[in-house]
Amino acid sequence: MLSSMSRLPLSWDKREASARDGEYLLGIKRLRRLYCNVGIGFHIQVLPDGKVTGVHNENRYSLLEISPVERGVVTLFGVRSGLFVAMSNKGKLYGSGHYNEECKFKENLLANNYNAYESAAHPGMYIGLSKTGKTKRGNRVTPAMTMTHFLPRV
Repeated sequence: MLSSMSRLPLSWDKREASARDGEYLLGIKRLRRLYCNVGIGFHIQVLPDGKVTGVHNENRYSLLEISPVERGVVTLFGVRSGLFVAMSNKGKLYGSGHYNEECKFKENLLANNYNAYESAAHPGMYIGLSKTGKTKRGNRVTPAMTMTHFLPRV
C-alpha cells in the first residue's frame, strides 16, 4: 500500500508545483510611480489624451497600476487616465484604451536595483525618458542607458 501511494503524490506534486510557478504574482496589482533618475528626475505619466511623458513632480496622472499578466511580464495602467501604456512597432509610447499585445512589458531587474521595461510585442525596444522628460523611441535605447532605468515608488 505504501508503494502505490508514493507514486501518485510524486507526479501530482510536480504538476501542482509547476502550476504554482507559472502563476507567480498573477493577480497581484501594485500601485506605483515609475521614477527615472535622468535629468532632474522624472515619473512616467499617462495623460487622458493618450500622451505618455515624464513629469518631475508626482501628480494624479503618474500613478500606475502594475499588473502581472505572465511570469516576468506586466501591464502599466494609468489609474487616473484609464489608459494602458503601450508601445508601437516603431517604438513610440502611447496610451491605449484597450488591452492588447502592445501593452505587455517584460520587467527586468537590473544590477543597480532599478527595472527596465522591454516591450513583449517588440523585443529589444525599451521604455525610456530623455533628460527633458520626453519619451524616447524604444528602438533608440538600450538597457545599459540610465534613461531606461526605472524605480517603482509608492
